[in-house]
Amino acid sequence: MTLSSKQAALTGKISLITGGAHGIGRATALLFAREGAAVAIADVNQDGKAVAQEIIRQGGRAIFEHIDVTQAADCQRAVERTLQEFGAIHVLFNNAGIIRRASVLDLTEEDWDRSVAVNVKSIFLMSRQVIPSMIKAGGGSIINTASAWGLAAGARAAAYCASKGAVVLLTKAMAIDHGHQHIRANCICPGDTDTGMLREEAQQLGEQEDRFLADSAGRPLGRIGTPEEIAQAALYLASDASSFVTGTALVVDGGGLAGYA
Repeated sequence: MTLSSKQAALTGKISLITGGAHGIGRATALLFAREGAAVAIADVNQDGKAVAQEIIRQGGRAIFEHIDVTQAADCQRAVERTLQEFGAIHVLFNNAGIIRRASVLDLTEEDWDRSVAVNVKSIFLMSRQVIPSMIKAGGGSIINTASAWGLAAGARAAAYCASKGAVVLLTKAMAIDHGHQHIRANCICPGDTDTGMLREEAQQLGEQEDRFLADSAGRPLGRIGTPEEIAQAALYLASDASSFVTGTALVVDGGGLAGYA
């Protein structure tokens, strides 16, 4: 049973989602809108405009802002526009992310820097802009997309594992710093999910896509996840259903980490 089966979980809430053009971000933007939230989508990909338009056609409220989440001025602009359009920000979903599949020997310095900037620095930049408005609003929920590989590392993904591990501890630090301001900070640690980024991994590794996806399904539930399933986790963390949850890393991976200590 989903939260929406009883009542709209985010009625009256304003949400800002980075990386909302595709995959988990898109699924979350659509779900948040169905659950009553106004949605600001911030993405470097112009396809985010179509997501906002889809929400509007369905009777929701949405805007799109084209930004590079690694640039402080862009993050400031996205937050300022959201506040101008909607008046507040109650939920920040720091979802933008990239992956570069390589060991430290094969990884370029440029790819290392870009991975850390998109996956970690963006959370710092966006949160720094949003937290003051959340304080004025009396609190809020910050959700960061980490990864199961932020808790247990994988092969040929040094920068990704390092950056997602940083997301987990950054989230915990934010929870400690801002809990007294009624701001909750949590992260989601998805396992392999059916997104364009997962297919991009196959290309980076030079593997056949079908075989790569089949191998990725090797977990207790016997399949990869869907963006909509991860979006449900984001909805839980955004809503009052998780009002006593902060500083946690919520694993949503079909049991992939179940055998780890």
